[in-house]
Amino acid sequence: MSEAVAHDDHDHGPPKGFGRWLYSTNHKDIGTMYLMFALVMLFLGGASAMMLRAELFQPGLQILEPDLYNNLLTNHALIMVFGVVMPAAAGMANWMIPLMIGAPDMALPRLNNFSFWLLPFAGLMLITATLAPYIFPDAGTAVNTGWTLYPPLSVQTGMGMDFTIFTIHILGISSILAAINIVTTIVNMRAPGLGWMNLPLFVWAWLLTALLLIMIMPVLAGGVTMLLFDRHFGTSFFDAAGGGDPVLFQHLFWFFGHPEVYVLLLPSIGVLGMVVPTFSRKPLFAYKPLVYSMIFLTCLGMVVWAHHQYTVGMSQSVTTYFMIGTILISIPVGYMLFSFIFTMWRGSLTFETPMLFAVAIILMFSFAGVTGVMLAVVPADLQYHDSYFVVAHFHYALIPGALFGLYAGVFYWLPKWTGHMYDERLGKIFFWWTTISFNLTFFVQHFSGLAGMPRRIVDYSPIYAEFNVISSIGAFAFGLSHLLFLYIIIKTIRGGKPAEAKPWDGAQIGTPGLEWTVSSPPPFHSFTTPPVVK
Repeated sequence: MSEAVAHDDHDHGPPKGFGRWLYSTNHKDIGTMYLMFALVMLFLGGASAMMLRAELFQPGLQILEPDLYNNLLTNHALIMVFGVVMPAAAGMANWMIPLMIGAPDMALPRLNNFSFWLLPFAGLMLITATLAPYIFPDAGTAVNTGWTLYPPLSVQTGMGMDFTIFTIHILGISSILAAINIVTTIVNMRAPGLGWMNLPLFVWAWLLTALLLIMIMPVLAGGVTMLLFDRHFGTSFFDAAGGGDPVLFQHLFWFFGHPEVYVLLLPSIGVLGMVVPTFSRKPLFAYKPLVYSMIFLTCLGMVVWAHHQYTVGMSQSVTTYFMIGTILISIPVGYMLFSFIFTMWRGSLTFETPMLFAVAIILMFSFAGVTGVMLAVVPADLQYHDSYFVVAHFHYALIPGALFGLYAGVFYWLPKWTGHMYDERLGKIFFWWTTISFNLTFFVQHFSGLAGMPRRIVDYSPIYAEFNVISSIGAFAFGLSHLLFLYIIIKTIRGGKPAEAKPWDGAQIGTPGLEWTVSSPPPFHSFTTPPVVK
C-alpha cells in the first residue's frame, strides 16, 4: 500500500537532463529526436549536393576529383533517403499517431527508443564510409557506385563499401522495428469508437508505409549481404565469371528501391490529407475511395520495379508487363490529386504556409507524374535512360512529393509541438524561396537530359554549360533557404504568440483526429484514460 501511495506522489513530468533523451520511451520525445536527427542530416546531405553543383557549374574539373565526386553523389542520395525523409516522416508518425488515435503512447515504447538510437550510429558509419580512403591506409577507392551500389563496381570498391553495407543493415533494422511498432499501435491502440474508416488520412498513410517497409527492407538486406559475401568470402552471386549475374542485384535492389519511393511519398500524402481539408474548411472529398486508392497504390508499387531496368536486355513480354503496370500506377496517384483538388473546390480557402506547400505539391508532383509516364514507355525510356531527364523526374517526384510534404507537416504541427505560433511572414518567404529555387534547379535538367547529357558524370560537353549554370545557381539558392527554415524553427521554439489547443480554424474538419483535443504543447502523458469517440 505504501508503494502505491509513493507512486501516486511521483512526478509524471519529463525526467531532467540528458537522461530524458537517452532513455526516453515517450513518443513525443522520440519524435522530437527523429526530427532533430533529420534536420542535422538535411544540412549534411545538402552540403554534398552543393559541392556537386559547384563542380558542375562549368565544364572541366574544378574542385572535385572524379572518385570524390561519385562518393559525394552516393552520399547525398543515401543521406537524403535514409537520413532525412524517412527519419523526419518517422518523427511525425511518432509525435502524431498516438495523439490522433487517442493512444497513451506507442505500443512498444522501449523498442521505439532502440529503433531511434540505431540511427545516429548508422549516420556515423555512413560518414566513416566517406572518409575511409583518407583515414585508413590501403582502404582502396571511395564509395563511387551511386546509391544503387551496382556490381561489379561495388565488389571492386575499397573498404568504404563495407561501412556502407553495414550502414544499410543498421538502417534496415531501425526501419523494420519502427514499422512493426507503428502497425501494432494503429491496429491495437485506437480509442474506443475510432473505426478504420474514421482514421485521419495520415494514420492510414503510415499504416501502409510501415507494411511496405516490413516487406521490402529484408530484400535489400539480403542483396547487400550477398554483395558482402562476393567481396570477402569468394562467392559469385553477382560475378558473371563465377556463374553469377550482376542483373540479379539490380532486381533485388529495385524490388526494394521502387516501393521505397512510395515509403517516402505516402507520409506526405497523409499530411496533405490533413492540411487541405483544414485550410479549405471542407471535409476530405471521397475519403473512402482515397483510402482504397492508397491501398491499390501500395500493392501495385510492389510489382513494377523493373521499369528501372529496361536497358538490361529483358524479354519483350517482361518489359511490356512492367510498362503497363507502371502506367497503371498513374491512376491511383491521379485519383489522390483529384481528391485534394475537389476538396479545395468551392471551399473557404486561406493560404497559410502549410496550404501553400500543399498546392505546390499538387502542381509539381503532377508534373513528375507526366514525366514518369514518359519514362514508363519502353521505346522512350531507351532514349531517356541514364540522362539528366531521369534526374529531373525523380527530383520532381521526391522534393515536392516527399520533402515539401514534410515542410507542410512541420508548419502545420509546429504550433501543436511547441505551444507557439511560427512567424507566418517568414514561413511564406521560405515557401516562395524554396519553390522558385527548386524549379530553377531542376526544370532545366529536363532539357539538358533530352539534349543528351548523361547523369553521374563529373565533366560534360560545353554545349550543356548554360543549363548547368542555371541549375547550380538554383541549387545554391535552394540550399541557402534552409538556413531560414532552421531560423523559423528555433524562433518558434524560443517563443512567440501562444498557440491554442486548436491553432487552425478548420482543424478537425473531415476525419476526426484527437490531436486537437489536447493542449498545445500536449502534456508529457497525453491520454491517461482513453477518450471515447462518438
